Amino acid sequence: MAEEKKRRFFGTDGVRDIANSGMMRPESAMKLGAAYALFLRGRGTGRPVIAVGRDTRRSGEMLQSALMSGIASAGGSAVDLGVIPTPGVSSVASRNKFDGGAVISASHNPAEYNGIKFLDKDGFKLTDDDEADIEAIFLNEDGGRFAAPEAIGGVSDGSAYRAQYADRLRQVVGEIEDTSYPIVIDAANGAASDFVEPLFAQWRGGVTFMANRPDGLNINKNVGVTHIGTLASEVVRGGAALGIAYDGDTDRVLLCDSRGRTLDGDIMLWVIGRWFAKRGVLGAGVTATVMSNMVLEDLLAEDGIKVFRCPVGDRYVLDTMRREGARIGGEQSGHIIALEYANTGDGLCAGILFLKAVAELGEDISTLADRFERYPQVLRNMRVDDKDRIMTSPLVGAAAEEAERLLKGRGRMLLRPSGTEPLIRIFAESRDAGLMNQAADIMEAAIKKAVENHG
Repeated sequence: MAEEKKRRFFGTDGVRDIANSGMMRPESAMKLGAAYALFLRGRGTGRPVIAVGRDTRRSGEMLQSALMSGIASAGGSAVDLGVIPTPGVSSVASRNKFDGGAVISASHNPAEYNGIKFLDKDGFKLTDDDEADIEAIFLNEDGGRFAAPEAIGGVSDGSAYRAQYADRLRQVVGEIEDTSYPIVIDAANGAASDFVEPLFAQWRGGVTFMANRPDGLNINKNVGVTHIGTLASEVVRGGAALGIAYDGDTDRVLLCDSRGRTLDGDIMLWVIGRWFAKRGVLGAGVTATVMSNMVLEDLLAEDGIKVFRCPVGDRYVLDTMRREGARIGGEQSGHIIALEYANTGDGLCAGILFLKAVAELGEDISTLADRFERYPQVLRNMRVDDKDRIMTSPLVGAAAEEAERLLKGRGRMLLRPSGTEPLIRIFAESRDAGLMNQAADIMEAAIKKAVENHG
């Protein structure tokens, strides 16, 4: 088995840092752009053409300019898409047979942060190994970064491609059978801001738009998916039937009903999955992460739909979808991937698909939260000094087997080390809250004893 490549500054969704510091200085962005172009050239692409977009952060234009300069300096060509959702960059790259894509965004993070993530020629996120290879080029100061004068690339205007993505979204909307009820749309003052009004211009029931006036500093500020309560309050106050909220780069979407109750990714997967099955485009089933509630499996099973579980993270959702042949997948957090329409999470697209699904299935939005009766769940965080040692402790292993026997057929338990903190997370779920807590108690006691034994 090949040794796993280690990454130093790429995380679960690209590189992120405070703008104008660390990896988000212009010089770092320039080197990253050059490294990505050199990475593609090393794969046999003579002059890679790379679609580049950003969200609405004040630092975005600065970092995008630096990144595109780096691409050009390494002999690549950058297509400037301006402000556009992350899935828009994915769509443009794949539909126009570009060699890759890059997005300047820190997604749901506050405005003072920014980030850079890369996509492949098909609009998919890069693998961990690919990112490790880009890091290696970035860190190699003598890696042949600069092209000869005659081989320097350029930067071209990509506004026509941006319009192409908007047209694609309008095609997805098509004819929704019922648009007679009022909705509220929260664009998070992010990349969706310029897209939502034209997209929903024909909505007969009336649309209230909020947080679609970005000023460079208000992205995600008390709005969007991370502050869903703001949308919920507006929905209830205005008597709307549904609220739709995005995050800064529009790869996530969350909803709320007329009572302000959140309709998360699990509920969207339940609704859209059944609609896909009815249309014959579901594939092998629905992909969900290990954190999705068990009720999702049980409800979909009533319609003969299989659920494939995967680790947390939208890239793992996509990997599992492609491996198992599922055409819809996602996370509770609102990353929804529908491969018939997009190669990455697309909040605008997923929201539209939900609206089409409820119309064609004849769903009553106001009853979805009631019918999706979640099973009890518990999450406990255990602080440890050595996560690897505790996770491999025979004491912990034996306790895990005991907890799983206790929950068999009636629940499940998951033990996960935190990727960023000295914590081991105990997650348990069951139709029986007593059994759930008993299983969690078994694990907590074992971890405490293992910590004591290792002193």
